[in-house]
Amino acid sequence: MDTEALKKSLLKKFQEVTADRLQKIQLGVIDLEKETADQAADDVARELHTMKGEARMLGLAAIGQLAHAAEDVLRAEREGKTATETATDVMLRACDVLSDLIEDLDAAHTGSSATEEMVKALSEVSGHPVPALGPVRRPAAPAPPKPAAPPQAPVTAAPAAVATPRAPEPNVVPAPPPAREEEAPNTAKGNTIADRSIRVNVEVLDSLGLLAGDLLVESARGRLRSTETAALFERFSRLGDRFLRMSEEVDVPDAIRVELERAEADLHMLRDDAFRFVRRNGDGIETLHGNLAQLADHVAEARLVPLATVFDAFPRAVRDIAKTQEKDVDLVIENADIGVDRSMLADVRDALVHLLRNAVDHGLESPDLRQQMGKPATGRIRIRVRVDGDMLHIEVEDDGRGMDTDRLKQVAVNKRLLSPVQAAALSEREAIELIFRPGFSTREQVSELSGRGVGMDVVKRKVETLGGSVGVSSRQGRGTTVTLRLPQSLALMKVLLVRLGDDVYGMPAADVVAVMRIKPDDRMEVFGTLAVRHRGKPTALVALGPLLGLNGGNRFDKPPAVVVRHGDDYAALVVDGFVDEREVAVKPCGGEFLKGAPFIAGTAALEDGRIAVLLHVPDIMTEVRRMARPVTQAPASRRLRVLLVDDSPIARATEGALVKALGHNVEEAQDGEEAYAKVQTNTYDLILTDVQMPKLDGFSLTRRLKATPSVARIPVIILSSLASPEDKRRGLDAGADAYLVKGELGVESLAQSIDRLT
Repeated sequence: MDTEALKKSLLKKFQEVTADRLQKIQLGVIDLEKETADQAADDVARELHTMKGEARMLGLAAIGQLAHAAEDVLRAEREGKTATETATDVMLRACDVLSDLIEDLDAAHTGSSATEEMVKALSEVSGHPVPALGPVRRPAAPAPPKPAAPPQAPVTAAPAAVATPRAPEPNVVPAPPPAREEEAPNTAKGNTIADRSIRVNVEVLDSLGLLAGDLLVESARGRLRSTETAALFERFSRLGDRFLRMSEEVDVPDAIRVELERAEADLHMLRDDAFRFVRRNGDGIETLHGNLAQLADHVAEARLVPLATVFDAFPRAVRDIAKTQEKDVDLVIENADIGVDRSMLADVRDALVHLLRNAVDHGLESPDLRQQMGKPATGRIRIRVRVDGDMLHIEVEDDGRGMDTDRLKQVAVNKRLLSPVQAAALSEREAIELIFRPGFSTREQVSELSGRGVGMDVVKRKVETLGGSVGVSSRQGRGTTVTLRLPQSLALMKVLLVRLGDDVYGMPAADVVAVMRIKPDDRMEVFGTLAVRHRGKPTALVALGPLLGLNGGNRFDKPPAVVVRHGDDYAALVVDGFVDEREVAVKPCGGEFLKGAPFIAGTAALEDGRIAVLLHVPDIMTEVRRMARPVTQAPASRRLRVLLVDDSPIARATEGALVKALGHNVEEAQDGEEAYAKVQTNTYDLILTDVQMPKLDGFSLTRRLKATPSVARIPVIILSSLASPEDKRRGLDAGADAYLVKGELGVESLAQSIDRLT
């Protein structure tokens, strides 16, 4: 092997291993302040000693010198010669310098002003001076360690100036041999783990995941083709039977009869061979599909990274934040070995950093105040992780002051996020959810930690982008718990496929609570919003087609619906039918057609060649909440009489609920002809009409209304899923006073249009 390549590979491996080792050292150093100090000190000593030996072997003198000085501080702390808090602070600072050194190998060889200052600080705490670095001779290429004489490599690579003038100690002068002996059991274990694991570029895993998903779809297509082949052979078999029956009924010469008997024998053999082929082919396809499904599962599992890779940095971060605020905090982490999709790791880390910062800054009280309240002086933050099916639950709980809902409302009013009347109408849960408003902060002064109004809104946005949800529960004086609910993997997802018209849409199975048929008697109105009773509770009922901007809605008397959940909110989404539940490979939206479209999370290929559009349930639930939000009713003088024209009963119910929520009276018509007849005999202040309807469409109805002098003054708003500029122009040319797209329809937009026109 090329010596230069060997040198680079060893240094690269050292950087990777040492980064992980530094994380363990920091966790151990923080534990020095806890009851498990003895075990933590042993772990830190072992990691420092191994790091020192490896650095010296590679000629990284500055790292070896710092590790040696840190060992002295640890020894002084264990012997009681220096305070634990002082030792902890200086060793954590040393970890920061070491982290910089492993990224800057030149400084790791020769040292820098930062390393000199750090060594000096460590020496002052430990009371043992460490000699400065002498001239360093970098090895041209560190030779691979020889089994016969392992101690010689570090002796030749380590600079003599690093040894201290003090009396010989087992951990100082003969450092390399003891390091080998002490680490032998641990190294053997590490080698065993290394033999079973390798580092893989995440882009390679992404490609494998997509490929595995495509192969899974292709194998499903193979199953479909196998079924079609079996049906074809069955048709040939039936056709052969018909020819045989016909030959028995026809009187033919003996010579031809012999040929017919031979043909009959061949036909029977062909049918037997075809049957065996279909069976073998079907068995092979099923085996292939099972193996590919297993492959896809393994690839998805390979993409999972233990949350410990993120969580290991939190104890240090929490300690630093708490120290700046003169608070004592104990961070407890449970089940950090649970895995999460590698592509989600950065977003999960960012969200948790915000939550931990808020818990320390806003949640936990000062030690004096906690003691006055009868609490332990040391606050506690607990991170719990658990898996529920395909979903990951991460809870961040503190035992601090909790949330004062009255104060939250007052802050929202002061910042002009709400009016006093709106704030007074908020429930306790809605008041707590104010923390997710952009620009909301209870801090009156801006500090390094908070007061900028940027925090929980970022957490919510990141989590919902991943298809998850955020829940908050709080008890004043007892503490707050924030729960993140996330998919464990983004590569493969179990989805429920539903039909809207001729198109197929998918919803994450983890968000689906139930499927049902909506009976007319099940429907009800709650605060002007259409609802259905599900498990004894009213649940918002919304036609999914109009919500997505598709025309019309379900025409069935008992339409199918999917009950979905996001956080603590539920909704029954009316669809045209159910297709199947299956695991699909999720792909991002490509091109300009779906990219950036609302309510869309991605796409998935189906075995019949169609593309299923995967829906983003958080976006859908946000719109449902907006539609179902009770609105202060208009004064009696402003209450309007509105005629709603739509051929879809579900669409009429959904749109009518919006109008009623604004405090207006609604009458309905099923098509343009019925609407025009009603206008002749009744008085209306406003007309809302769909476009595509039987008998008389919305454009024709609008033209007829505007051509009739007695009703031409009535404002007409067209509500349609036709959103192209040409369609809007046709509506306005017909005389409509406003044109609203169903997919963009909400309480606010409808209210603005009605107020403007009336």
